[in-house]
Amino acid sequence: MLIQNPILKGFNPDPSIARVGDDYYIATSTFEWFPGVQIHHSRDLVHWRLLTRPLDRVSLLDMKGIPNSGGIWAPCLTWHEGTFYLIYTVVQELNSATKDTPNYLTTAPDIMGPWSEPVYLNSSGFDPSLFHDDDGRKWLVNMIWDHRPGKNPFYGIVLQEYDPAGQKLIGSPEIIFKGTELGRTEGPHLYKRGGYYYLMTAEGGTFYEHAVTLARSTSIHGPYEVHPFNPVVTAWGDRSLPLQKTGHADLVETQSGDWYLAHLCGRPLPGSDRCILGRETAIQKVVWKEDGWLYLETGGNRPQAQAPAPGLPSHPWDAPPARDDFDDDTLGLHYQTPRTPLDEADYSLTERPGFLRLKGGQSMESRFDQVLVARRQQAFRYEATTCLEFEPESFQQMAGLVCYYNTGLYHYLAMSVDERAGPCLYVQTADDGTISYPLGTAFITLGPVNRVYLRAQMDYSTLTFSYSLDGEHWLRACDDLDASILSDDYGDDWGFTGAFVGLACQDLTGRRKHADFDFFEYREAETSV
Repeated sequence: MLIQNPILKGFNPDPSIARVGDDYYIATSTFEWFPGVQIHHSRDLVHWRLLTRPLDRVSLLDMKGIPNSGGIWAPCLTWHEGTFYLIYTVVQELNSATKDTPNYLTTAPDIMGPWSEPVYLNSSGFDPSLFHDDDGRKWLVNMIWDHRPGKNPFYGIVLQEYDPAGQKLIGSPEIIFKGTELGRTEGPHLYKRGGYYYLMTAEGGTFYEHAVTLARSTSIHGPYEVHPFNPVVTAWGDRSLPLQKTGHADLVETQSGDWYLAHLCGRPLPGSDRCILGRETAIQKVVWKEDGWLYLETGGNRPQAQAPAPGLPSHPWDAPPARDDFDDDTLGLHYQTPRTPLDEADYSLTERPGFLRLKGGQSMESRFDQVLVARRQQAFRYEATTCLEFEPESFQQMAGLVCYYNTGLYHYLAMSVDERAGPCLYVQTADDGTISYPLGTAFITLGPVNRVYLRAQMDYSTLTFSYSLDGEHWLRACDDLDASILSDDYGDDWGFTGAFVGLACQDLTGRRKHADFDFFEYREAETSV
């Protein structure tokens, strides 16, 4: 059996992998999306399911007002002597020369929780990782950010001991690795094997120059010598490879002693540099050779679209249903919201059973109180459909179906009302923060109705919006929207997430006018990439 990469499709970057007995877990970054940290589960390294998001309360993750692509960067998940340890950064400022990057630790006896209140660690940089040494000591490593002009902002990897009894860092922080000529050294993880401490880092930046670097030392404090054939993995220099941007990796050993490396990757649209699926997670088989260094089993350092499976008993999972009729009292696991959790003032699944009621929040550009429920785009081609019941009383009240990257990049098919024409549909686009209306000053009049079906059809870089009054006969609302703008690689600001599709409701009057969604359906089509 072969592992088909990427194993975690769509926005799932910065993997941290851990094994506990026969179970494998991968934690990935969620940035400004709540709840924080996605954890996927597997028993064979081939089949994966979304299991939980542990940062599910504001005391663990407060992101109100943070910038786009702030929030959770590069979590680290480990397990030691019956306890799960989750280390994470909440990036509160990233666009200035300085960065605000508080790092926290939460623990749990079980992967499903309960997770403890957070322990504050430091704020010196991001990508923190916890290493459990065989002498019982625990060590934190993270990159340090240098804001000074003329300096390398990626100052180096810092090491400091963590005292679990006192729940604090002790001793003095020390720089143990300054990186290689690849630069932008981040994403550190420590391992111990055969008398050596191995330090794995991400280098080259998280875009096309991304790479995995490995160094080792007989002392955890260094000095660290770099792998003789560094980088260990990179796609840089070969744009023919299906997996690009490969870097930011973590290691796991199977029950039978095989080793695998989980790493970040991206799949650009054909003929383009844009990755609308965001940065994903792939896995490669690796081997330790007689020289004590780690290598890809296939030789060289190029990532492969397929990897040999470890031969564990096959363990597939049931696929989540494509259609959600909102019959449960809680939202499905695949949904997230930007920055803040929704409370009873924002939504309800019980006020009108069988419907998701969204209560109008702030604008699509808000970093504070949006009412938006969305799921990841995980294929280049998909169709998403919903049915909306809405009775807007003002043009400042709208609700609908949105294809969304962040507050400055989205396409929105919305229902509202016009003073003269009554209920109507319009299309709003945010292109690098510039708002436009592809239908111009026109809108689609619906007549005296309050129920409409909305559909988004994604075909690689092209998005088409349609609508129907009966769910059977469809009319085009807007053709040939540029879906490629919903990507990490577009626009002037940093982007680290991926495209979502979901349901939204705004009431700019502040009266919280609600909209009811009867169902949400997301169906993927076959793709050639």
